[in-house]
Amino acid sequence: MDIRSTLRFARISSLKAKDLAKVIRGMSASAALNTLEFSHRKGAFLIAKTLKSAIANVENNAKLSAEDMFVKEAVVQDGPSMKRFWPRARGSASPILKRMSHIRIVLSDERKGGRKQRSRKELGQSGTEG
Repeated sequence: MDIRSTLRFARISSLKAKDLAKVIRGMSASAALNTLEFSHRKGAFLIAKTLKSAIANVENNAKLSAEDMFVKEAVVQDGPSMKRFWPRARGSASPILKRMSHIRIVLSDERKGGRKQRSRKELGQSGTEG
């Protein structure tokens, strides 16, 4: 069973949060939450907030145990941009884009064809070899 939670219009650029979403994809819900709790980045706080909401949906709405769930999908998509202007020399202006994003997390209790759960050690060794 898939349980979904969405945080819309989060005031962070999707580029800054996509790498954190990629790290937790395929992990168990508790391991993903633990990983995000120890990161000091703003994106980690927002993704953890969405993950906690998904875990609460599992326990309260679906009446399932959160220990059996894993992160099936963690997606950060572009949202709208607020357009602002910064004054420049000689009466001109430079555009400023204050970007927003939508964060979606799907928890599942089935592991059909999904990625295997990765440990912290495997995550540290998964860099590009050059």
